[in-house]
Amino acid sequence: MSALERIKHNFFDLEVIEKYAPSIIDGLWVTLHLALFIIVCGLVLGLLLAVVRSFQLRFINWLIIFVVDIFRALPPIVIMIVFYFALPFVGIQMSGFVVAWLSLTLVLASFVEEIFWAGILSVDKGQWEAARSTGLSFFQTLCNVVLPQAIRMTIPPLTNRTIVITKSTAIASVVAVPEILSQAGAAQGFSANTTPLTMAAIAYLLIFIPLVAMSRVIESKFAWKR
Repeated sequence: MSALERIKHNFFDLEVIEKYAPSIIDGLWVTLHLALFIIVCGLVLGLLLAVVRSFQLRFINWLIIFVVDIFRALPPIVIMIVFYFALPFVGIQMSGFVVAWLSLTLVLASFVEEIFWAGILSVDKGQWEAARSTGLSFFQTLCNVVLPQAIRMTIPPLTNRTIVITKSTAIASVVAVPEILSQAGAAQGFSANTTPLTMAAIAYLLIFIPLVAMSRVIESKFAWKR
């Protein structure tokens, strides 16, 4: 068997592809749903935390900083394992999908909060003062003047962080979520062939190449231009 034939047999076996394609596709849909929930919930929660922090309530601010720093410091896989295996001992039991969603949402929200907070702080103080001088309240100034500028300035780091955290859906296999990598690993074990991993790689490319391309479009269209 030539080197080319060995590569074809080990990574592009048509029989293996035909047999395990349905399970990889099932994993693809699970990954898409999980990634979508994480992105939406993480961005919304991170923005809400940044808005609450803007009111400068000392105790609440310290609490937000403490929680955010914990979830930024811990690896997502550690958070998943704690939620999945430790929380049942205190009567809290969640499915693997919910654990993966909650863990990665909290991690994304923590980074998003810091990104939005940096954007809010970067808005010139004169913008606040000018808006308040027209009779706008603090909340009206924040929502109508400051946040639109802050969001535009934070689009590039937000899109990058979103892509990074959604790729972490691959580690959801450790809590029995049947996403792409989990399905590919099982298929590889049954087939004794690495073709399912090739299929998984292609599935990830199908998800993340459009996501990366879309992020570039969003950055070029809405990002802050000086």
